[in-house]
Amino acid sequence: MSASSDAPQSRSVDDREDAQASLSRDKIFHILQTQRRRDALRYLKDREEPVEMRALAEQVAAWENDTTVAALSSDERQRVYIALYQSHLPKLDEEGVIDYNQSRGIVERGVLADEFDPYLDVSDDEDGEQVEPAETETQWLDYYRHSTAAGIVVVLLSWLGVPPMTVLGTGQWGALVVAAFGLLSLAHVAFGDRD
Repeated sequence: MSASSDAPQSRSVDDREDAQASLSRDKIFHILQTQRRRDALRYLKDREEPVEMRALAEQVAAWENDTTVAALSSDERQRVYIALYQSHLPKLDEEGVIDYNQSRGIVERGVLADEFDPYLDVSDDEDGEQVEPAETETQWLDYYRHSTAAGIVVVLLSWLGVPPMTVLGTGQWGALVVAAFGLLSLAHVAFGDRD
């Protein structure tokens, strides 16, 4: 499944703009269904200049094997390089997501690349290493989940007339729950992004 080396030159700018106009969310998800394509797009995400396909393949192989580029074996490099060369990069090029000159071994972001950025959820640090979501983000999600559960229980018990929840009316309990979420949100804004 090899793409011809002159395929990128044969498509006009109008063809790519038409592709951009007709790209659906289903098409985006179909393209992103393989990890190697996602990794290739992540690698290109912050690079404005064209890159060598070999460098892209080596970084994808390093991520795939949870190692560094320097520690990759020849087999690990070759396996990823061949798959990207023959299948994944031509597919991304065909869809207008990247510009891939197969004969020169050069890859760069295409006209549709920005459409995929929101779906590339794992960020990289300066060295290209994957960074997991911060522990504080997870903690704040837990706070919101627990607050939601507690709010539902309080309002439900009040609505059912279970003592001591009958001390206040259901509307008053609802107002207190909303106020609690307001305070939680303020605390998140004030303290949530500190690492």
